[in-house]
Amino acid sequence: MCMVIFAPLFAIFAFATCGGYSGGLRLSVDCANKTESNLSIDIAFAYPFRLHQVTFEVPTCEGKEQQKLALTGDSSSSAEFFVTVAVFAFLYSLAATVVYIFFQNKYRENNRGPLIDFIVTVVFSFLWLVGSSAWAKGLSDVKVATDPKEVLLLMSACKQPSNKCMAVHSPVMSSLNTSVVFGFLNFILWAGNIWFVFKETGWHSSGQRYLSDPMEKHSSSYNQGGYNQDSYGSSGGYSQQASMGPSSDEFGQQSSGPASFTNQI
Repeated sequence: MCMVIFAPLFAIFAFATCGGYSGGLRLSVDCANKTESNLSIDIAFAYPFRLHQVTFEVPTCEGKEQQKLALTGDSSSSAEFFVTVAVFAFLYSLAATVVYIFFQNKYRENNRGPLIDFIVTVVFSFLWLVGSSAWAKGLSDVKVATDPKEVLLLMSACKQPSNKCMAVHSPVMSSLNTSVVFGFLNFILWAGNIWFVFKETGWHSSGQRYLSDPMEKHSSSYNQGGYNQDSYGSSGGYSQQASMGPSSDEFGQQSSGPASFTNQI
């Protein structure tokens, strides 16, 4: 039930916080010649974080000439993979929720439904782990590439001591950090659900039968051996009791000898 409730929500938070991100930073270049200065250089970037395609112009502080620069790095592959896994996990969670609620009888008719559910759960657990790890590394690269200090090093005007370069504000990465957290939470949720889905499959029931059959055979053979031992003991005791002395008929025949001898006398 926890899987049905939390899986769609966690998937939504994962791809919404990553796929819907847009941010930027602002820099200022104060040249020795004030007319050449630019105190508001805005650099905007967004998902899918193809930073090498983000270009901006800055003053060179050598006349009116402008220097065209671009950010470094490309984290689009890891970001897009992460969002794709989140979207498909969300869709599958919705479909599984509908099946669990409205088609529970058909789901349990044969072993095909639980087996498919088990395999898909294992696959999504692996994809969440890979996707979250890759996106965590990609986010680290994005933070480095959009660090104002790193961007200022790209400007030729900032290498001259007479010019003053500074960051007005840095990009806010809180939502991207949240996406990584929800990515690993999704992995924990899906991986923890593997055991519960496995219990619904025929593999689990067949394994229980395989373990219970030897125990039943062992207990039945033990009971049978105890019964034979008791019957043997009872029959042996009876035979021993019967062979302890002569019967009443034999005793009577033996005692009749002296009586007849007396009569003859």
